[in-house]
Amino acid sequence: MAILDKFSLEGKIALVTGASYGIGFAIATAYAEAGATIVFNDIKQELVDKGIAAYEEKGIKAHGYVCDVTDEEQVNELIAKIEKEVGVIDILVNNAGISHINLLSDMTDEDWNHIIQTNLSSVFYCCRQAIPPMVSKRSGKIINISSMWGLSGASCEVAYSASKSGINGFTKALAKELAPSNVQVNAIACGVIDTSMNDQLTPEERKALEDEIPAGRYGTPKEIAQMVWNIVHAPEYMTGQIIGVDGGFL
Repeated sequence: MAILDKFSLEGKIALVTGASYGIGFAIATAYAEAGATIVFNDIKQELVDKGIAAYEEKGIKAHGYVCDVTDEEQVNELIAKIEKEVGVIDILVNNAGISHINLLSDMTDEDWNHIIQTNLSSVFYCCRQAIPPMVSKRSGKIINISSMWGLSGASCEVAYSASKSGINGFTKALAKELAPSNVQVNAIACGVIDTSMNDQLTPEERKALEDEIPAGRYGTPKEIAQMVWNIVHAPEYMTGQIIGVDGGFL
């Protein structure tokens, strides 16, 4: 990522949700290497501990907190604790998310609510708490991790597609709301990225999906991290955009 070396995030505080591993870990690592103070959460203490250890292996001091982002009260407490112990958040990356592959007719209410709460409501909770200080200082970046399925929909992933489509609409609307306060809101519509989220696929399913991608391969977490970086350093006039990183799939 040498192309990014000319930029610095010294003095900035970045919260990346669900960043113990995968895309979130790659994003936070890129920010830390540029001098940002990294804060992340995960749902269990053991995951937070593993995340902190993984960052330490890279020479990064990360602040990890246990928080279930589907719980409004826990999110409120998380943001308050970060502001007290670390400082005011300059960059918010809403990365936490889950997938669910099944026929809609076989989904339970619990399945549906869990996906919507994790993927969409969590974005609302985190943004609502992080925005006031950004507006006060007229500076801030919000980046939401979405999916190409939020643009086109995916068979047997109706709830997931709906949640990501919701993120896209949320992003565009909030960008208009915050533009007068000089706070930018953008999203990345990720294609098929090689993370543990795809572990539920069989080798045959993985190969079939890979064959559909014009680039001929899955994307990497580092590639998404680079795009998140690029958005942070994009002109302030760029806001409300849903940027596709999908190897030409759509």
